[in-house]
Amino acid sequence: MKRKIKVIMTDYSDHSLMKEKEPLFFHKDKEGYRAAEANLFNIYDQVRYQEIIGFGGAITQASAVNLMKMAKEDQEAVMKGYFDQEEGLGYSLCRTTINSCDFSTEFYSYDDVENDWELKNFSIAHDKQDVIPMMKKALSINKELKFFSSPWSPPGWMKTNGRMDKGRYLKKECRQVWADYFVKFIDAYEKEGIPLWGVTIQNETHAQMGWESCYYTGEDERIFAQDYLKPALNKAGLGDKKIFFWDHNKERVFDRALDVLSAAKAREALDGVAVHWYAGDHFGALEAFHQMYPEKLILGTESCVGTEKKADYDTGEKYAHDMIGNLNHWACGWVDWNMILDSEGGPDHWKEEQEKFKEKFEKNGCREEDLSESEKEFLLPCMKTGIWVGEAPVIMDCKSKEIKYSSSYYYIGHFSKYIRPGAVRIGSSIYTSSLEACAFENPDGWKVAVVLNPSDISRKLTLRYRDEIAETFLPAHSIATYLFQ
Repeated sequence: MKRKIKVIMTDYSDHSLMKEKEPLFFHKDKEGYRAAEANLFNIYDQVRYQEIIGFGGAITQASAVNLMKMAKEDQEAVMKGYFDQEEGLGYSLCRTTINSCDFSTEFYSYDDVENDWELKNFSIAHDKQDVIPMMKKALSINKELKFFSSPWSPPGWMKTNGRMDKGRYLKKECRQVWADYFVKFIDAYEKEGIPLWGVTIQNETHAQMGWESCYYTGEDERIFAQDYLKPALNKAGLGDKKIFFWDHNKERVFDRALDVLSAAKAREALDGVAVHWYAGDHFGALEAFHQMYPEKLILGTESCVGTEKKADYDTGEKYAHDMIGNLNHWACGWVDWNMILDSEGGPDHWKEEQEKFKEKFEKNGCREEDLSESEKEFLLPCMKTGIWVGEAPVIMDCKSKEIKYSSSYYYIGHFSKYIRPGAVRIGSSIYTSSLEACAFENPDGWKVAVVLNPSDISRKLTLRYRDEIAETFLPAHSIATYLFQ
């Protein structure tokens, strides 16, 4: 009996969105069969690489607020669409924020009382309004869902500039209370019935942004991880929580690792590195990191694009390219940014600040010499390049409340729905750089191969597994997931 291959395809040219196509069937790879020497995508399950933890997105306050604005039936559809394994994308790994981020409705922390060294005023009441209900709903759909959390900034009183935005540093004398803050956060969430799998030390440790941000040198991260955060978690009985450093772009990840992991104590404290995509591919940097530190996890923790795109498939292609590149270079998972935004790219309190500044700048005819240093550094560049409006896989129209799904939703689904937690990446090779591909074996033994065709023409493809082949083609600007036992 011929081995069947299930085919799932997204092809905007015929409006196929994660649509199951006619199956393929393997047949014997005949001796001397020259046609089968070309167009090969080889799958080698004898070769095994990293284990996959999961895929998903970020439950930001913006996502939660937008969800609450939807009609009840739309809320159910969106959450099922993201988290249900059978009817949706089967998201298995999600990121949340510790304190506010740019995609919050305002600046907030869980303890704004100056010099509250014992954190007597610590409270997650703010999150109980929107973020926590969304997380609980997600958990009710997928009880195995893993959450990890990232701070964009400590409370302003813990920082050298006295505020959550515009970067600068964590005060050295606040390292212990900030580590204790992590413990309080994890404990408070677990009392809400939401277990946390891990944390990152700081979102984008190498960036000083106009919104919530905090700069860490490699030495800062190393000292905080090994001498404060890990001991605090251990003392609280939370030593099993994963700790990731960097949480920033890939172009400097190897150099940061050499610095942060230069001490044995830090290597014991840290479980891996978290990476974003905003500075280009740099997949070789992940490979270098793995070769130097093979025991450490690599986790893709944020990706996002603006609303401008050349075609419907554009966003999805960018996502799939990054996912395949990361996974083929040892990433154990991949997480998108905001899960839900409105049609104006919000709510985003940093964007609102930009818009207020733009109105002031244009109405009053402000000259650069009239601006404060902060306005010149963090707001004036936005006027020159234009206010950036982010996109999410799910967009809610501000007026009509209509729900739209961008291509990233479906392209992510080609991975998240079919490559399950516990899967192992297996070996593969493909005949042309015009196609991008990766392959996995799920815990139940099913093989999963994802192939992206970002080119303008249809490409022939011959799947080859051991001594069997199956011939097909992949339309221009399409993605397919192939499953077989």
